Amino acid sequence: MKVAVVGATGLVGGEMLKVLAERNFPVTELLPVASAKSVGQEIEFQGRKYKVVSMDDAIVARPAVAIFSAGGSISKEQAPRFAEVGTVVIDNSSAWRMDPTKKLVVPEINAKELTADDKIIANPNCSTIQMVVALNKLHERYKVERIVVSTYQSVTGTGKQAVDQLQAERAGQTPSNPAYPHRIDLNVLPHIDVFEDNGYTKEEMKMVKETKKIFGDDSIRVTATTVRIPVMGGHSEAVNVEFAQEFDLDEVREILRQTEGVEVVDDVKNNVYPMPKDAHGKDAVLVGRLRRDETQPRTLNMWVVADNLRKGAATNAVQIAETMLKMGLLTA
Repeated sequence: MKVAVVGATGLVGGEMLKVLAERNFPVTELLPVASAKSVGQEIEFQGRKYKVVSMDDAIVARPAVAIFSAGGSISKEQAPRFAEVGTVVIDNSSAWRMDPTKKLVVPEINAKELTADDKIIANPNCSTIQMVVALNKLHERYKVERIVVSTYQSVTGTGKQAVDQLQAERAGQTPSNPAYPHRIDLNVLPHIDVFEDNGYTKEEMKMVKETKKIFGDDSIRVTATTVRIPVMGGHSEAVNVEFAQEFDLDEVREILRQTEGVEVVDDVKNNVYPMPKDAHGKDAVLVGRLRRDETQPRTLNMWVVADNLRKGAATNAVQIAETMLKMGLLTA
């Protein structure tokens, strides 16, 4: 199968190549796509060298699938061009997520909605993905009514520029091209993406809107505070979820153990709980610190951690492609 990876030289693009190889996706020809300055560079994939090609050359080649991680403006401009030649586009930016004509897909939850007519499919925000994967089966059993979530997000979610800033600051240097308006090392920034008129950031509102769309339920109330912390890989979330029905904590643990894509890490007597360092390189969403909210009924507290470059981005996108292949919606 001919596969294009758009943004192949970036952090997420590199992870997408790694995940495609690890999961043995049937790539017979790879088209790594990047900006004009990267065209002609070589990247390695499954022991072979491939030259980075231009967007135009990739479109002419008519790949079966193009996995995008190149930013919203590029996706808006270029994804329709791929779709016009019959390529299925799986886009990791925010460009198409809230478009009512496009599916927003987490395979464990709503892949069954995909059809042959879906040529541009949106990959959700990384922080939304790990939260909804953890809540999916609990929502089916008890029905989620309200979510209060606070995130603790790695600098890798911003990209290489942010990683460089953190490394420079940690080495006692002044970053030459900082990604953030303030120091990030030895600091915490309650600020991810731009602030909107309501005082929330765009990242916070993504979590609100995307959760409703993925679950197909506008009645779910979501409020979020998203925070950047000086961690190199792995997003963490404190999730407070109110259900319509009463729950049993032991049953909650069992449901989570049976939830596809979830690993329960919850043994506080032995100081065992999810941490970003333990999520590195994993596709699973780690869930722990399970306990009742003792201030109100039917409410659960949980701690959710995942590798944001993998399940939060690359793995989810590749899983969408795998699912479409199984459903007969992708052809070589």
